[in-house]
Amino acid sequence: MPRKAAPADERGALAETVLAANRAAGRKVAVAESCTGGLVCTALTDIPGSSDVFSAGFITYSGDAKQRQLDVSSEILETFGEVSLATAWAMVTGALANSDADVAVAITGIAGPGGGSEKKPVGLVVFARGLRGQDPDAYFTQRVQFKGGDRGSIRHHAALFALDLLLPDRDALGPSEDIALPA
Repeated sequence: MPRKAAPADERGALAETVLAANRAAGRKVAVAESCTGGLVCTALTDIPGSSDVFSAGFITYSGDAKQRQLDVSSEILETFGEVSLATAWAMVTGALANSDADVAVAITGIAGPGGGSEKKPVGLVVFARGLRGQDPDAYFTQRVQFKGGDRGSIRHHAALFALDLLLPDRDALGPSEDIALPA
């Protein structure tokens, strides 16, 4: 009976695809993570030779870290909260400004099991993706509600979503609507 791929194997396979596609495009990538706590960076750097594509990883779990490492303003955090489109947008902006990456992705969310609210439930993850030289108003931003999963599942699926956003064929993405996905 075939064995189901472990989550890390699934992330690793997608990370290999991301690295190969960006290498072929002559691009470097950066990641700004909050709720995934380094899963995306780990998936990318677990692959030998990733240093020619992977530029920087920022693990900014707290609001203070987002401010210090990514230049997210206190006004954005106070007005919109750490889990918001504005914060994810500011995180990806900071990742591009503080690295030599050509493309960056940011992830912030509520993995649970606690910390959620009616407006921002457990499983809500917000993503942003930006390209160097792109009009920041055109950055991809999206809120995704991962439903029915535990903390590990939400983080895993958020990392997969973020890795997918690093693929060159996602360059045409712009701001989008909220979606719900199983975790």
